[in-house]
Order: sequence, then C-alpha cells, then structure tokens
Amino acid sequence: MSLNRVVLIGRLTKDPELRYTSNGTATTSFTLAVDRPFQTNGKKEADFIPVVTWRQTAEACANYLSKGKLVAVEGRLQTRNYENNEGRRVYVTEVVADNVRFLEFGNREGGGTDTSGGNYGGRRDEYFDDGAPIDISDDDLPY
Repeated sequence: MSLNRVVLIGRLTKDPELRYTSNGTATTSFTLAVDRPFQTNGKKEADFIPVVTWRQTAEACANYLSKGKLVAVEGRLQTRNYENNEGRRVYVTEVVADNVRFLEFGNREGGGTDTSGGNYGGRRDEYFDDGAPIDISDDDLPY
C-alpha cells in the first residue's frame, strides 16, 4: 500500500495562469508560499511550491484567486521531466491539486475580510455563516 497526499496552506505569489490543452481542458498553475514553522536569524522563511489544477477547479482558481490570497490545497505530489531547448533533462516536482479551498475573499488591502455576506462573483455561497438561523425541518435530519 502507498500513500501520496499533500495538504498545504499558503498565499499565492502571483495570479494563477489559465491555459487550455489542445482538447480544451482547463488547467492553471500557480506558486504557493508556505511559511516554515521556524525562523532563521529572526526572519520567517517560506517554501515556494508549484501547484497545478485541472478542469472546473482550474477555472474557479483563475476566476476567483489572485496574488496574495490565502488558500488551502489538497492533492498529490508529482514529479515529471522533459527535455528543454538546450537538450537537457529538466525535472519538475509539483502538487497536483484535487481540492483548493479559498480561505480569503475580498480585497486584501481592505483588511482581508469579506463584507459581501457570502456573495462571491455574483453568486451566493450557500455555506456562508451569516449568523442567521437555518430553517431545517425534522424530516431533513438524518437521526
């Protein structure tokens, strides 16, 4: 049995780059800055980890994420290689994300909090906790 699972929380170092494969499949790539749990000479250090997303996740990342946004990424580590223009073999290690959770919405310069009541990109987030009571009938409860 083997396990290849990665969970990261960090900030985007630049806006995601959206591309489409020759058959029309969306893909984005971005780099995530993940703080290390220690300091060196009083300075925080970070790792810069390349992340790749596909299909609907890729389109959502391209539409709603930008440089500096805080995200959680779940996926698997992948190593691939290719030959560059100079004929040298180049190895790339990256996280192929299955799930990207947007941990921060709105304008970072405005304090980093969302004041839209869970309305992102013109759609209401059904899981947004605005403090109002939830109307659930007894028939909807699993017990």
